[in-house]
Amino acid sequence: MQVQDTPEEWRVVASTTPFKGNKTSVRTDDVVMPDGSVVRRDYQVHPGSVAVLAVDDQDRVLVLRQYRHPVRQKLWEIPAGLLDVPGENPLHAAQRELYEEAHAKAGEWRVLTDVYTTPGGCDEAVRIFLARDLAEAEGERYAVSEEEADMEVARVPLDELVRGVLAGELHNNCLVVGVLSLVAARAGDGLDALRPAEAPWPARPFER
Repeated sequence: MQVQDTPEEWRVVASTTPFKGNKTSVRTDDVVMPDGSVVRRDYQVHPGSVAVLAVDDQDRVLVLRQYRHPVRQKLWEIPAGLLDVPGENPLHAAQRELYEEAHAKAGEWRVLTDVYTTPGGCDEAVRIFLARDLAEAEGERYAVSEEEADMEVARVPLDELVRGVLAGELHNNCLVVGVLSLVAARAGDGLDALRPAEAPWPARPFER
């Protein structure tokens, strides 16, 4: 048996959008089940995101601490952001987020992993990149506002982040997945076996 996710789409007999926000919306679909019954499913429609696990030459990960109102916590995270334009190249979006949130750039990029964050209730797809050969970005720092104005930036040893994840002290989805994926990649075929930075992404197709 090949363990691999596969495309499939069950028939939708009705669809409405009861809420539409600035970046996301909520859709209600009436979906035909295998037995012929029809079940209503509500889910968030999301443009997709990118995240960056940026690792320096001392094996420290660039992390941010930011307030997240829905969970009422300040979370340690990795740089991340929305795909602002449909079909946007995710590598370009990741490079933008690394600059805007951490005023940094990277000389080497790879795809670390692709995930659906909460597929039971949201169609958000995230591509997590591995960025290495870090340096400070040129020019002025990007002007931040709202929650980002209170954001902290730090570099934390990878081993310390792994410990925090397994101890239940760190909860951000992209940080957890990124950190553990990096450890798995190193223990497996190595970082050179990771996909190139502009590898196809069926969940969010883009032009190179």
